Amino acid sequence: MDKRLQQQLDFALEIDKEKNIFRQTHLSGHGRNENDAEHAWHMAIMAYLLREYSNEAVDISKVMLMCLLHDIVEIDAGDTYAYDEEGKKTQKAREDAAKERIFSLLPEDQKEELAGLFDEFEAFETPEAKFAHAMDNLQPLLLNNSNGGSDWREHQVTAKQVYGRQSQTSLGSKRLYEVTDWLIRENMKKGNIRE
Repeated sequence: MDKRLQQQLDFALEIDKEKNIFRQTHLSGHGRNENDAEHAWHMAIMAYLLREYSNEAVDISKVMLMCLLHDIVEIDAGDTYAYDEEGKKTQKAREDAAKERIFSLLPEDQKEELAGLFDEFEAFETPEAKFAHAMDNLQPLLLNNSNGGSDWREHQVTAKQVYGRQSQTSLGSKRLYEVTDWLIRENMKKGNIRE
């Protein structure tokens, strides 16, 4: 087998480990905790379905790739819970080291392409990155809501924390931010999200 194909297959096998990284969010209907691969897949499909609500025209295939790639680094870095302020202090350093190791398994041209998409997502400047972030915010919110807010209650999450995370959703989609705002207010009324 030639070197390029071997590198591509090595990367393909390595990213399978993303299925072992479990998140704090549970699957809909009070299922088990979801894993990073399920989260990424769900975001990518949501991006395709909801693309008409993006504030700007986007290259939807690029958005979907960002969704699929954005948490691969958690294979090494682990999942940092959205409201874990201590974990966030070291998150970038952990994820940068993971990005270098994991994407370096690829041939150089593909490493540059995929690491570039990861960096674009993180920089949060392009319409595609903003819309992908909107999906990253909306997806766990939908799951939490479908579970009666049990994840928010378990972690005693406050409205300030949820609004802090969701505040950037409007940069990718004003319409979807309206949905998140409504869901947050409904869960506050029910006592699932603390004032």
